[in-house]
Amino acid sequence: MIDLAFSLALAVSTLAVAVAYAERVARVGHARDARIERAGSSVLLGKGAMEMGYWAMRPAARACIAVGLTANAVSMASFAFAALAGVSLALGAFGVGAVLSLVSSACDALDGMVARETGTASDAGEVLDAAVDRYAELFFFGGIAFHERFDPIAILLTLAATAGAIMVSYSTAKAEALQVPPPRGSMRRQERAVYLVVGVALVPIVAAVCARTGLPSWLARLPLLGVLALVATVGNVSAVRRLRVTAAAVRRPTLLRKPEASRTQTSSETSALAREGHAAAGDALR
Repeated sequence: MIDLAFSLALAVSTLAVAVAYAERVARVGHARDARIERAGSSVLLGKGAMEMGYWAMRPAARACIAVGLTANAVSMASFAFAALAGVSLALGAFGVGAVLSLVSSACDALDGMVARETGTASDAGEVLDAAVDRYAELFFFGGIAFHERFDPIAILLTLAATAGAIMVSYSTAKAEALQVPPPRGSMRRQERAVYLVVGVALVPIVAAVCARTGLPSWLARLPLLGVLALVATVGNVSAVRRLRVTAAAVRRPTLLRKPEASRTQTSSETSALAREGHAAAGDALR
């Protein structure tokens, strides 16, 4: 009953925010955000939904600044809520896990907002934020894997979704490391968070409907399995596409090089090769 209450509260809160934002749009227009304009939208998560989310979190960001919370403190709060969400999911409390995951994801966005508003954004903060993001997703998928440990199909879907999530993030980081504009694609961090939270939040609601109508109880697992399949499929396809685009971008200068120039290495080319070798060693260590 408590789990269902959490899922219903999440649904009602989301509806209330959507209504409030729709009223705001009708009155003064969309809440534009430069970060969203740069990142762009995708088929799975439109710009309007992203703008609504950032608009809803702005009061929370101002509250964090007012009480003196730093961006790093908010990042650590995201880590803590993600760990609690993982435990909840492992125990089968999907409604509670969905709410905790949502709070963790909100903190993940809030830390950047706080850093920008207070002028404390830094490379060190970016490293912490990225690390917390990866751990948060591993907590989520780890909790699901533990709860579904006796179901081979669910385990395979969870592992495939984990691979998709990690590889999308890796492909972006690799492009940035090679100084290539990160290719846009689907199933980025914010999209995964939205769909995964919705998937697990629906489990208690569908279970309650099944119990009242006499439908088979296994139907309650379909939202979870469906969202895992979605993240696994779209995430891995998007990651492969991103890596191919990145590889083509770094290969293009070599393809365009004249044959006679490629036969003679200048000192600058030798230096570049040395740097590439060093980067490859770093990749091996990672």
